[in-house]
Amino acid sequence: MYIAHRNEYTNEVQTVREHCENTANLCKEYAIPEMEDLAYAAGKAHDIGKYQEGFQRRIRGENIRVEHSTCGAIAVGEKYPKPMNLMMQYCIAGHHTGIPNGGFGNDEDNSLKGRMNRTFEDYDAYKQELELPELDIRKWQQFLAADCGRNADWLIDKFTFLTRYLFSCLVDADSTDTAEFCRSTEVVRKLQADFEKCLEKINVQLQAFEVKTELQKTRSLLQEQAYRNSTKDAHIYLINMPTGSGKTLASAKIALQRAIAKKKKRIIYVIPYNSIIDQTAEVFEKLFGNNLEILRHQSTFSYDEKVDLNEDYREAAKIAVENWDAPFIITTAVQFFESIYSNKRGKLRKLHNMADSILIFDEAHMMPQDYLQPCLQGIAYITKYLNSEAVFLTATMPDFEKLLKLYAPANNRIENLIKDKTLFEKFQKCQYINMGKVSPEGLLAKSEKYPSRLIIVNKKKNARQLFQMCTGRKYHLSTYMTAYDRQKVLQAIREELKSLDEDFPDGNIPEERRITIISTSLIEAGVDLDVYTVFRELNGLDSILQSGGRCNREGKRDKGEVFVFEFENEAQNDKMNITQRLLAEYKDISQPECIEEYYEEVFFLKQENIQKNTMHIKCRSFENLPFQTYAEQFELIPDRTCSIVVPRDEKSRKLVDTLRYTKIENEKELQKYTCTVTKKELDELIKQHVADDFGTGIYCLTNEDYYDENLGILLEAQDYFL
Repeated sequence: MYIAHRNEYTNEVQTVREHCENTANLCKEYAIPEMEDLAYAAGKAHDIGKYQEGFQRRIRGENIRVEHSTCGAIAVGEKYPKPMNLMMQYCIAGHHTGIPNGGFGNDEDNSLKGRMNRTFEDYDAYKQELELPELDIRKWQQFLAADCGRNADWLIDKFTFLTRYLFSCLVDADSTDTAEFCRSTEVVRKLQADFEKCLEKINVQLQAFEVKTELQKTRSLLQEQAYRNSTKDAHIYLINMPTGSGKTLASAKIALQRAIAKKKKRIIYVIPYNSIIDQTAEVFEKLFGNNLEILRHQSTFSYDEKVDLNEDYREAAKIAVENWDAPFIITTAVQFFESIYSNKRGKLRKLHNMADSILIFDEAHMMPQDYLQPCLQGIAYITKYLNSEAVFLTATMPDFEKLLKLYAPANNRIENLIKDKTLFEKFQKCQYINMGKVSPEGLLAKSEKYPSRLIIVNKKKNARQLFQMCTGRKYHLSTYMTAYDRQKVLQAIREELKSLDEDFPDGNIPEERRITIISTSLIEAGVDLDVYTVFRELNGLDSILQSGGRCNREGKRDKGEVFVFEFENEAQNDKMNITQRLLAEYKDISQPECIEEYYEEVFFLKQENIQKNTMHIKCRSFENLPFQTYAEQFELIPDRTCSIVVPRDEKSRKLVDTLRYTKIENEKELQKYTCTVTKKELDELIKQHVADDFGTGIYCLTNEDYYDENLGILLEAQDYFL
């Protein structure tokens, strides 16, 4: 009897034949129709190497190391022709360690070619128990070539996407069958959702809103236009709606309607920043209640520390995070795209569960320019080939129709839900004024006459300097501060603004009650604040317009004011130069024509930047695709900063002590106590013996005098006066 697994709790054994057949059936079940037969064959062959005598000695207790993954890759190489066999070989050879690089020549490394050149014990016994199926090669080749024309680059990109997708089906099937056999307890239930009842609740909420003022009527008309147009079938929907027009609820309603109409399995809400997820999740949790169990997957959130959650729900969510087998998921753009372009089973397990879904991309314009092509390709492939639909949501919409056709030509049907933009001018609640160059002193002096002012700068050190110079009631926000403290500051700001509204409804606020908020760009997207005036340092047009969304947000005045300024001697990038020219050319930079011109320059004059991180640029042959190298280099947020954990309460001090004495870390629980510094700043703290990683690679602040709850991390201790 050839054994694949042994249950350590019951001492039962699962044969290799049973496991391979179970995995093949699950793999086929997970796959789209065009990939079912290939998935079944890959599942059948993945553990053929366990028929080696050495592996059987190991599973029976002998302490030896036996490589088994590559044997299945060799077997499918003998059975099927190229490039079909290559797709399976990448997946089978890497189903434990991750999809390898293809490699070159007679490599003796961990590349696919290197592994295939190794010598293995005889595993022919599999032929007596497992029969690899015959496959329709022509049908598979036609599916692979569809939409690629004669373009070899598109063929490479599509082949790599489908390889990762097959890998996702295989490793999730393998993990699921293994877990089912080896588990010690009852099967944990799955998260639940009732989309019909959720839609009823969102309709009740939307109908409850007052529609009396001109702005409220316009908001309702704009939303109705989006709902009406969303009944048309498409792969990708574009919702271009101004700030304050109710995009979040409108997109959720459209997603629910499409999910019900098209019988989709799940809705995945993708948000650019961790800091925005809390607010979005809170809105949905409050609105949908028990009818929707939300799965949150982000680096700053841990189900282990959420003691207020039902134990049953928490355990179900912890398992669902591994493969996104849940009906409603809120995650970050980093998690979503790095899951598509990883090579590891831990991340790629989720990819096949992006099929049959509605994907909502909030603030879609924030997809990074350097990775725009792979991001758009991933969405195009998931919606065209995996039976999903995507919704792009933003107040500053690039020409995504043109971008998708240029960089991700999968012949997706694209539907623009807002065709009539004449209503946009009703949402122009502020005017943008170019101040030109100012000194920090001049900026603060100018801001003092306004009752509540938000000053947004590009650099953390400038935010800190302004905060220290500022007098009166003031607040500071930057990533020098931990997420723990930023959340407290945001809550304090909201309470103070609410208090000012209640105490001074006429807006005539005495000087001693006026407030100043000084922040970096982290406050621009998804943070619902309504201040009297905004001052924004020159940056990309999208950033400036996002800043304007914090000014006169509720339209209580005819026009708010957003002042755009520059500091002396600050270097400018291409986006700043484009914005500076548009400020001079347009009376109102929030006009659709201005936004269109901005993105035309940003995206279409820098095509080499957009394409440089696509797989076909790295390799032009199926046989030596650099899956591992590409995954290791795929970083949506360049790692130019370092994280440092700062103890802020009793819980975080215990976590740091655990790390110090046991070397065991809980990264998710530590995340909200981290702030970011440059490598140079971290080196300075280490040099002063106030930061240590205790040999774990996770740096912690060991002297709390080097942190201030208002300023954040300090590079020298606070002074003591005796």
